Amino acid sequence: MLKIDHLSKKYSNTLAVDDLNFDVNPGVVTGFLGPNGSGKSTTMRIILGLDHPTKGRATINGLDYHDLKEPLREVGALLDAKAVHPGRTARNHLRALAASNKIKRSRVDDVLDFVGISSVANKKVGGFSLGMSQRLGIAGALLGDPGVLLFDEPVNGLDPEGIRWIRDFFRSLANEGRTVFVSSHLMSEMAVTADQIIVIGRGRFITQGSVDDLTANATGTVIVRSSDNAQLTSAILTLKGTVQLVHDNDLTVSGLTSDQIGRAAFEAGITVLELTPQRASLEDVFIDLTAESVEFGGGKIEMPHHE
Repeated sequence: MLKIDHLSKKYSNTLAVDDLNFDVNPGVVTGFLGPNGSGKSTTMRIILGLDHPTKGRATINGLDYHDLKEPLREVGALLDAKAVHPGRTARNHLRALAASNKIKRSRVDDVLDFVGISSVANKKVGGFSLGMSQRLGIAGALLGDPGVLLFDEPVNGLDPEGIRWIRDFFRSLANEGRTVFVSSHLMSEMAVTADQIIVIGRGRFITQGSVDDLTANATGTVIVRSSDNAQLTSAILTLKGTVQLVHDNDLTVSGLTSDQIGRAAFEAGITVLELTPQRASLEDVFIDLTAESVEFGGGKIEMPHHE
């Protein structure tokens, strides 16, 4: 279990982490989401003893990282897949990690085989693609068979097959009762991978819950197709709804329910051919939740008419 207890980290005049307080429990995959600069990586670095908090604590099974006698047996992590000496072979890199934590050598070949890079075990890491480096990093995280695992952007550089593999891998770890904490900017991937989501912005906790919890009360859109889109658009705008024309002459309406749209069409004498509510996605919710926390944002984009 990971416990973040009123954690703060200040660099000069910048408050990177601001009184964060949450638990990451075993048996579930927990996604860690936030805009760039929100403090995700800093939080993970503090958990792993790579940075020191200004205030508060981050503990692994009740202990600070530096109090763990053989840390790789307690917690495995992949933060930067390329942070490996380029002149070392994959096997020798893992052997060095194993020796530092009194892990038997045979475990090295076990994890190399598990992540699917046994065939390049004797090649120098400097020649690895990002996807291969990610797999080596995962092998290193698994080396001590730890109960707690942290991954920062683990699907970077992976092909679709690799992404599916890592999704199933996270699920199997959680099913074994391990604590799995995954930071990612890929909302669509977290929506199908994570059981729990923790959202932060500007270093502060925003919310926590399952994907269903977070999207249940969010306002989605409605897909509408009618006999007279121009007249229906006028009626929707009168009700303060927002309309966007998409392919096949469908309208995407936000700000109104399907009942309100159907009633407006009926009163205007318009035949509705399709009326399909679309539940808000995790990405929609994330954008709404972190709107005030984005360091560099843009206004509404007006595209030219040429397609």
